[in-house]
Amino acid sequence: MLSLMSVQTVDYLLIGHLACDRTPQGLRLGGTAAYSALTARALGMKVGIVTSFGNEIPLSELDGIPIQNAPTEHSTTFENIYTSNGRQQYLHHRASDLQASHVPPAWRSARIVHLGPIAGEGRSLLDEEFGASLLGVTPQGWMRAWDEQGQVHPKKWEDAERVLPRLGAVVISVEDVGYDEEQIEALASMARILVVTEGAAGARLYWNGDLRRFNAPKQREVDATGAGDIFAAAFFWRLYSTRDPWAAAAFATKLASFSVTRMGLDSIPTREEIQRCLVEVL
Repeated sequence: MLSLMSVQTVDYLLIGHLACDRTPQGLRLGGTAAYSALTARALGMKVGIVTSFGNEIPLSELDGIPIQNAPTEHSTTFENIYTSNGRQQYLHHRASDLQASHVPPAWRSARIVHLGPIAGEGRSLLDEEFGASLLGVTPQGWMRAWDEQGQVHPKKWEDAERVLPRLGAVVISVEDVGYDEEQIEALASMARILVVTEGAAGARLYWNGDLRRFNAPKQREVDATGAGDIFAAAFFWRLYSTRDPWAAAAFATKLASFSVTRMGLDSIPTREEIQRCLVEVL
């Protein structure tokens, strides 16, 4: 379904599946497309989402954001199970793939295009030409594989060597690469700008052969879901605004730290948090 508002231009284009997350409290809207899009809107940008989802989850949290949906029987559905050995993630359903034809022409010139796959979708879009000032990628969905039972595990990003040199900025997590430092170094050597988020420890940024670390403020963690997606949107927005990767990383690290203190999509930054972080990193 295409919202009537989608004929308008947008500032921030998010391409990736909306997720249906199975939680002990029931089904919940999730995915990079939700967290990053809502963060970009909170930062004052006009946002559009190109995605694929079913009818399992309500989209009331996304009211006012135009959505181009590629029809599918089931939304991409994840379940996280926490054990003494850490998190086990399962993929129960996968929505339709995303193609260039799903992107409204008026949206292709968005100031920021954010490719945010969560289950392998949209790889062909890496070969598309967008008119964006910044093409940002969070490739976690291209760095996941799953077995016959749906259990998710990391895999190497197959397109990395071919596409990394021409991407504006890339944000990954240490979990995306299975904490493989050699893989991180290889990606950093190919990327213009690579950010690696490290949960409560903050983030590190590779740029122009230099590496800097950004410590996250200490917070009482309630739910870390979506923190990386909030970080990514904040980083891309601030990088576009300032052209300063160091300042963008400092801002995004501080802003994302607030998100873990609230559950689910309630973690989207508030106006007060945004203003506080902008002042603190000037």
